[in-house]
Amino acid sequence: MARLVLKFGGTSVANIERIRNVARHVKREVDAGHQVAVVVSAMSGKTNELVAWCREASPMHDAREYDAVVASGEQVTAGLLAITLQALGVDARSWLGWQIPIQTDGAHGAARITGIDGARLIEAFDKHNQVAVIAGFQGIDETTGRITTLGRGGSDTSAVAIAAAVHADRCDIYTDVDGVYTTDPRVVPNASRLDRVSFEEMLEMASLGAKVLQVRSVELAMIHKVRTFVRSSFDDPDAPRPGTLICDEEDILEQQVVTGIAFSRDEAQITLRRVADHPGIAASIFGPLADANINVDMIIQVESDDTTTTDITFTVPASSYALARQILEERRDTIRYATLQGATDVVKISAIGIGMRSHAGVAAKGFRALAAKGINIRAITTSEIKFSILIDSEYTELAVRTLHSLYGLDKKPDETPNEA
Repeated sequence: MARLVLKFGGTSVANIERIRNVARHVKREVDAGHQVAVVVSAMSGKTNELVAWCREASPMHDAREYDAVVASGEQVTAGLLAITLQALGVDARSWLGWQIPIQTDGAHGAARITGIDGARLIEAFDKHNQVAVIAGFQGIDETTGRITTLGRGGSDTSAVAIAAAVHADRCDIYTDVDGVYTTDPRVVPNASRLDRVSFEEMLEMASLGAKVLQVRSVELAMIHKVRTFVRSSFDDPDAPRPGTLICDEEDILEQQVVTGIAFSRDEAQITLRRVADHPGIAASIFGPLADANINVDMIIQVESDDTTTTDITFTVPASSYALARQILEERRDTIRYATLQGATDVVKISAIGIGMRSHAGVAAKGFRALAAKGINIRAITTSEIKFSILIDSEYTELAVRTLHSLYGLDKKPDETPNEA
């Protein structure tokens, strides 16, 4: 017997018929003798509807009341799934975040989990053999007692945190794809589903554009060593496929040099020309951006020949581009730059793989292949297990396909077809 946490996203519970399908997945695990907790998202589209209602009621709404409203979507799903499981003869009850409790800080709309008491859930398993159906995405501010939400994708984080709290043997994240792929199959039809991915690789993929898991959920899984599967809820509940296991590096026997290619279109480039080169200049540029909660990436500084000025190039999310420009233009006299140039027609492409630690020249090989295709690289960043490049967005598909083939990630001819 194992203790499992299963998480189902919005598309998996989009209507009653799909909720019945989810219930069959849960019943399969219960019939196998496992203790099961289920974490659910709001039905597809419901959170957007609730957010729109808040904005319609008042553009400057109270963040605490916003959380009270948007958290209701998961409450509805949890109740409906519990009812459906009961109809199948499975003992189940719904739980809200505050009932467990899932304790968080007070950052409404983007709260972070500070602790979970899993004792009541474990009691429900051991004494009553009862399935716990838990509303994801939500918790309770341990100081004020108000409902909080964890931000978009927060149900993934709820599931992994609960798995850690109840000492689950594994956490299965059910979504609309059957695992983690070497890249987006919509861009590269020959992309392959990965059997296993290390926590570090998945963290890089999630932060660099892959949409399979929320970054925070991967961080928690890595910290607490929660073995996590990504699986498809649209598989036949009686014959599910294994999906992709996210695990420790030592659990992966064969390590490819490059595991996957990720890309992000949500990028913008800013270049400050002929900035006065003196101590504190970086702080004067990036400090105000940090204060405005603008994430900065891919910083490149090039010193001029006379060493008195420098050019500084960096990237920000495309959604923050206008605000970043405004902040820098307002501080032009303080920063002392000659011109500000920007571009939003750029994309960040990354190659990720723990095998890079022991192989030299991986990035250089990629740069040569892209150059042969006439693709110019605007910026480069590297780490121990990945390199990222910034290129013109019109070359996105060509660059992804080029790197995917270069590093041997294309599906072999005898492999079964991919399913997005």
